[in-house]
Parts: sequence; C-alpha cells; structure tokens
Amino acid sequence: MTGAEPRDIVYVCHDAARGAAWLRQSWAMLSAQRMPWLMLLLLYYFVLGLIDLLPVVGQLAVPLLKPVFAVGFLAAAWSQERGETPQVRQLFEGFRSNLWALLPLGVFLLGGVMLAILSSALVDGGRLVEFLTNPPAVPPGGTDATATPPETTDTEALLMDPRVQGGMLLAAACGLPVLLALWFAPALVVFQDCSALQALATSLRAALANWKPIAVYGLLVFFWGGIVPALATWLIALVVPKSLAFVVALLVLMPYIFLFIATLHISDYVSYRDIFHADERPQAEPPPAPDAAA
Repeated sequence: MTGAEPRDIVYVCHDAARGAAWLRQSWAMLSAQRMPWLMLLLLYYFVLGLIDLLPVVGQLAVPLLKPVFAVGFLAAAWSQERGETPQVRQLFEGFRSNLWALLPLGVFLLGGVMLAILSSALVDGGRLVEFLTNPPAVPPGGTDATATPPETTDTEALLMDPRVQGGMLLAAACGLPVLLALWFAPALVVFQDCSALQALATSLRAALANWKPIAVYGLLVFFWGGIVPALATWLIALVVPKSLAFVVALLVLMPYIFLFIATLHISDYVSYRDIFHADERPQAEPPPAPDAAA
C-alpha cells in the first residue's frame, strides 16, 4: 500500500430492503463454506481469549485489536467471492497490511465506548458506571437453588430504575455514531488505502446516507440475535427440568449463535461492497469455455 489517501470515495445510497439482502447474501456465503468460517471464528475467539488473559494490558488490548482482526474476516469474504476457500491464516491479514492505520481505529473504539458509558452518569448519577466497574460479588451460597442471591435482586432493581434506563438509552445514543464510524472503516483502510481519520469520516457519512437499510439490518439482527434465542430459551425452560434447562439451552443454541455471529462478520464485507463497490460484480467462476463445435 502506498499510504496516499484517495481524493474522492464514492458510495451509493440504497433502499431499506438492502438491509435484509445483506444478511441473506451473508448467510448464503456462510452456507457455502460453513466449516472454514466456523474454524476462523473459533480461532478468533481463542486468540482474543488468550489476549484477554494478559495481566494489566489484556482487557485494553482486545478492543484495540478488534479492527485489526476484522480485516481477516474481510479478506476471507473477499477470497470466497472470487472462488477461493476462506483460510484460518487470513485472520492475521491485518497485521501484515495497514497495521498502523488500523490500530487508531481500535483506539477510537475503546475511547468511544468508554465515553458513551460515562455519558450515562449525566442521567443516573453514575449508578450504571459503578455497577459495570464494581459488579457485586457472588456469595458462597449464591449457587443454592433454594436461595435467591442478593445480587440478583440488586441487579434487577438497578435495571428497573427509570434513571438507569435513561442513562442506558443515552449511552446507546452516544455509542451509535461510534458504531457507524467504525462499520466500514477497516474495509476502507485495507481496500481503499484510507487513513484512519478518513476511513472513520467516510464510514460515518456513508452509514448515515444509508440509514434505512442499516435500520432494517439492525432490526433483523435484534430479532435473530435477541428475540429468537430468548424465545427458544423460554420454550426449553417450559419443557425441560429446571436443573437441566440451562445446559440444554446452551447445547441447543450454541451452534445457532456461532452461525449467527459468523453471518454478521461476513455481512461487514457484503454491506461494504454493496455500498462502495455497487458496480463491481467479481466472477467467482471462470467464464465457460468456447463451444468446440463453433
């Protein structure tokens, strides 16, 4: 990469239906190469888990490196679209290309999330921040099935507090621009050689211009990632003994959750290409050979 910033980055505005199309196309790509994608995802979480175990720096390093690892999923999707099989080694592609432009995205992610959470104190007086930074410890008898742990009641009371709910809404509103600015930023850095600042600004502008498909996408993600697992867990709890309900729900939902998360990673590339390269249709297969009889 040359490091020169492109003078003009063109993007298109799509209608609301494209949000659903991004998920459908991502699921189709996952279905065609299910095991390679799941192996890539498992390696990703394994590496993040190892990093998180590092003393002092681990918890800070995880968000800093997420945009770097995001490039691995982008590279895998790019390769699959051109007829290749996603490879686990591609997870580290971001460390070999544009690393110094990707790391500031991680700093932006970490700082943006922290500021969004801290903003909740303007409404709830800091109760949510205090809970997140000092969660209640589970007492030795907290696992007793016949007892109700005090921290459960405290947590429920906290979440039912209107001021805390208002603080959470403010934090979500403050965090939304951070999410939108980061949505396409890693892809813009790698595929269009943008600087971190230009990638963040361009991603935010393109996301706001495409708010309709992104809103549909978000609602579908909430449905498939939140409502469906919650409903399945509730149904399992109705038919399975209480002592086994959690284990059964975990076994039933874990494959679904992994497939869902893999679909979301692929959708980062699908949505990027649809907005910034809408006129490009790479051929995944070579053109047919000329007719021998011609």
